Amino acid sequence: MLLELRKLSVSYGKAVALENVSLQIAAGEFVAVLGPNGAGKSTLLRAISRSQTSTGMLEFRGESLHGHPAHAVVGKGICHCPEGRRLFPELTVLKNLMLGAYLRRDATAVAADLSVVYSLFPILEERGPQIVSTLSGGQQQMVAIGRALMGKPSLLLLDEPSVGIAHRLKIEIFDAIKRIQQGGTAILMAEQDAQSALRIADRVYVLENGSVARSGSSDELRDDDHIRRIYLGI
Repeated sequence: MLLELRKLSVSYGKAVALENVSLQIAAGEFVAVLGPNGAGKSTLLRAISRSQTSTGMLEFRGESLHGHPAHAVVGKGICHCPEGRRLFPELTVLKNLMLGAYLRRDATAVAADLSVVYSLFPILEERGPQIVSTLSGGQQQMVAIGRALMGKPSLLLLDEPSVGIAHRLKIEIFDAIKRIQQGGTAILMAEQDAQSALRIADRVYVLENGSVARSGSSDELRDDDHIRRIYLGI
């Protein structure tokens, strides 16, 4: 198993954000986490990338991640594309992308991975010298995903990649995310757009009030009455 969580919990003071969350991701698998605002989706990804402390079992390739700082987790093969993108707005597209490879010393491989990013998002090659703050929201999201890919992850964490993006670019981004998985990278994606997530993910966990309320294959949950009523509006 690539990633395994068992009874993972996170609290902010007396407020419990996650409680006894258990999930698994196999190498190359695409898993989505659905849930409303405040369900704990972003907290879950931060706990995995170690930008948020947690209790319970958290193992990557059989090794505990507890006690590892966030930069060490990146070095182990987990890259986090956070909600809100968090780019460096005063830098160019290319410089933002290259910051994702800051731990790497394999220049030839870095150049090859930059070509992969450009193949996924051709507009970024065209906009390479452009200051990133001048891009549209969708294009900035492409930069954020590309930056995470430049770390050469085995597991890519994506937090709400469709928020605030025009429908046309949202479709393009989700298609690119599926291609990333098809290239061999495992993906854990937190997302509110249940319809899109169920279309492209292999399996789904549903978080409600900080706990896993449902889990199963995308096909199973697409036919679940609760999911259809609450998340798909049908």
